[in-house]
Order: sequence, then structure tokens, then C-alpha cells
Amino acid sequence: MDFMTLFGGMLGIGVIVFVLSAGGMLRFLLNWEAIILIFGGTLGSIMIAYPWAALQWTKSSFVMVLFPPKRPPISDLVRALVSLAEIGKKNGLEAISAELHRLPHPFMTDACQMMVDGVDIHILRERMENDINTTRLRHQQQTNIFNSAGTFAPIFGLLGTLIGVVQVLRNISNPQMMGSSMAIAMTASFYGIFSANFIFLPIASKLGFYSDEDILSREVIAKGVLSIYDGDVPWLVSKKLEGYLSLALRRKAKAAAK
Repeated sequence: MDFMTLFGGMLGIGVIVFVLSAGGMLRFLLNWEAIILIFGGTLGSIMIAYPWAALQWTKSSFVMVLFPPKRPPISDLVRALVSLAEIGKKNGLEAISAELHRLPHPFMTDACQMMVDGVDIHILRERMENDINTTRLRHQQQTNIFNSAGTFAPIFGLLGTLIGVVQVLRNISNPQMMGSSMAIAMTASFYGIFSANFIFLPIASKLGFYSDEDILSREVIAKGVLSIYDGDVPWLVSKKLEGYLSLALRRKAKAAAK
């Protein structure tokens, strides 16, 4: 489980509940009309904006945020590729087949299997590039869904506010009805802003981070496998991949700073 997501959620909800409780507003927050308007309207907009082929993976995206996939660090990938280069130089590319079951990433296993099988290097390069592009597109679609939800939700909150104001004006001579109408107006704005900035947009950001990690891992593997196939010595393979390692460290430092 991603404990940063868990602790962040607990912290955010705790702060909001504390502030609302201190102001005596917590009991007014549960308004089913506003909840249905915000989340139902946002869901409807998402269903209009995206086909089922993209939406069917949304559940997996939620699970990934809480239980992220375990990916080997870039440094481990680099060490594995340099080790394969050493084996290939000493004993030939065919000897790499004995190491396939110990490789740290499935993409590396598939690429090395094709290399051992003697697939033409141009076909292998094209195959890996297509895999990377397809993976990037699939990840981007899921990130876009949650970004879109984060855009739609506050608009529906504004719509709820307008509906509440209209109801207030219609019942201006009935103070009791005016109170319930104002409750819809205020809670709709709350749920719209809360869901966008505490649910949808943070999920999109985390999915984007995981996507960058996955794509970077695949790019490192593709670069290393092609270098091995070209017959580069282990030292040169390591040097070619050092730039990716530096990029991974910079991204990690940037994420930690945020």
C-alpha cells in the first residue's frame, strides 16, 4: 500500500473535519442533493467525454494509487543491462538466455528474448518503440480522465450554487425554504472544489508520476538492449545509460521536494 496516499488522505480529511467542526458547520455538510449533483454530473460528463474502452481501466487506476506496482529502481536496471553486456561479450548473445528468468523487468525479458532469438535489430527497435508509445498513450488516457473530472466537478459546484440561488429567490418569502436552498448552494460548491482538489487532480498527478517512472524504465531497457545488440562493451553500455540514471535521480529529488 502507498502510505503517502493513505496519510495524505487522512491528514486532508482531518483538517477539513476539524475546521468544519470548529465552525459548527459539520452537521450542514451532508446534503444528498448536492452530492448527487456533483458526483452524478461529473460521472455523466466523463461518460460523454470518453469511450468505454478508456473508462474500463478507471478501477485499475484507483487501485494503482493505493497499491502502486513494484518497479525496480533505474540503478538496478542499469546494473542488470551492464551484466548482460558482460555475458554477451564473454560468451556470446546466446548465453544471455540463461539469465532471462532472473531479469528484473518483464519488458527487459521480452526484449532480451527477441535478441537471443536473432530478431533483426531494426525490427526489435521498432517493436520496443511501439510498446513504449502504446504504454505512454494508455497511461495518458487514464491521467486525462481524472484531469477532466477535476475540471468538471467545480463547474457542477457552480451550477449547484446557481440552482440554490434561484431557489432562494423563488422562496424569498419563506425563510425555512430559503435556508434549505442556501444549504444546497453552499454544499454544492464545497463538494465541487473538494472533489476536484482532493480526489481527482491528486489522483491524476500520482498516475502521471507512475507513468513517467514506467516509461523511463522502458526507455532505459530499450537503450541498453540495443546497445548490447550492437556489440558495445559493458563500459560503453554503462556510459550510455548514465544519463537516464541522472534523470531518474533528478525526478526523484523533485518529487521529494514537492
